[in-house]
Amino acid sequence: MTGVRAFAPILGFALVASAPPPLTAQAPPPRTPTPQAVEPRRITLAGAEDLARRNNPRISIERLNALASQQVFREVHAAVYPTLTAYLTAVAAHDGGRISAGGLSNPAIYDRAAGGVTVNQLITDFGRTSNLVESSKLRTEADDARATATIEEVVLAVDQSFYNALEAQALRAVAEQTVAERQQVADRIRALAESNLRSELDARFAEVDLAEARLLLVDADNSRLAALAALATVLGESDGPPIEVVEETAPLARPSPEVGPLVAEAMSRRPDIAALDFDVRAAERFRLAEEDLERPSIRAVGAAGGAPWRNDAISPWYGAIGVNVEIPVFNGFLFGARAKEAELRSEASRQRLLELRNEVVRDVKTAWLDAGAAWARLDVAAQLLEQSNAALELARSRYELGLSSIVELSQAQLQQTRAEIGNTEARYRYRVAESRLRYEVGGGTAPVATPAAP
Repeated sequence: MTGVRAFAPILGFALVASAPPPLTAQAPPPRTPTPQAVEPRRITLAGAEDLARRNNPRISIERLNALASQQVFREVHAAVYPTLTAYLTAVAAHDGGRISAGGLSNPAIYDRAAGGVTVNQLITDFGRTSNLVESSKLRTEADDARATATIEEVVLAVDQSFYNALEAQALRAVAEQTVAERQQVADRIRALAESNLRSELDARFAEVDLAEARLLLVDADNSRLAALAALATVLGESDGPPIEVVEETAPLARPSPEVGPLVAEAMSRRPDIAALDFDVRAAERFRLAEEDLERPSIRAVGAAGGAPWRNDAISPWYGAIGVNVEIPVFNGFLFGARAKEAELRSEASRQRLLELRNEVVRDVKTAWLDAGAAWARLDVAAQLLEQSNAALELARSRYELGLSSIVELSQAQLQQTRAEIGNTEARYRYRVAESRLRYEVGGGTAPVATPAAP
């Protein structure tokens, strides 16, 4: 009895001991409600892109940075406007007291309670503030361009993940069809072997092919789930309900025959190039602002107020206006070092822009070549599938007529499965290559492809 119980989990049933039931009745365990299966949400490529634009954290981060950059511009631009400050002061002083330490002046202190305002307005600093404002504005535009570039990067990631999920879904369908077909072949050969019309070796070969197909199905199912998980992460809904990708029947388009127009389009449309161009211009304006540190600045200052409670020596009101000119004379070569630093950083920004332009040219050409190769691979994969289907039918006919062995049929099945997988991969990898080329060119309506000939 102990040995039988040990094999009970393998056989798939539970054994009950032969001991008599207890005399006291026991209440049955409470039933736990079985969770209902959640219906997967069907989503298209356009719907996935819109969902990622709303939910992806990277897009939210760049948008917030762009909004913060707008506030930085407001902070810098505040120097153009006048500053108005109100003061309320109450003093109880010792008679005849004066501030005697801490400065060169020797002002008297009187009892008073007063209030007033002071206005400070920059008249001119000979271009420094205007250059700082323009530099901040350009950096704001650079951050906006980076937010746009991030959106396009996320859209590219969505496209790649979506097509990977479609490919995995199609490969799973291929694996299911392969299992079904090889199951039929294995059942037929097993029946023939039991009738002594085929050898046991043939039946074993057929069962091996069936086992390989089942392993293919397990791997395909795992790849499909992993691709869907990756897509959900890009969409920003890793904890959301399950999704099911829906393929749209858009025709495939041949890549553009010329790469030159694509490169020119990328130079004018790429938001990352625009962002670095704004950075270069902002660095140049900041360099000019740092050079203006050595120039004087002129400010107007005005003050007015009254003292309702005061010492008799103080007037009941006061008012004054004046102009203050600040002329830098010497500060330990600080301004010269700041100007030199700004110049070097401006040149570094130019070099980064040049490097990015070279990389864009390389990436557009590489993506164009990959798209062309993927397009050519479509015809080859389709021809290979057609030939492997014909070879499989011929091998099956020869085997049924007794003109060949099971090995030939197994090889034909294997080649047909590989051709089916290759044809599926070729179709979706071209979709990925097309999406990559569109991203490298700058997205939008760039002429990255032409309609295929019917």
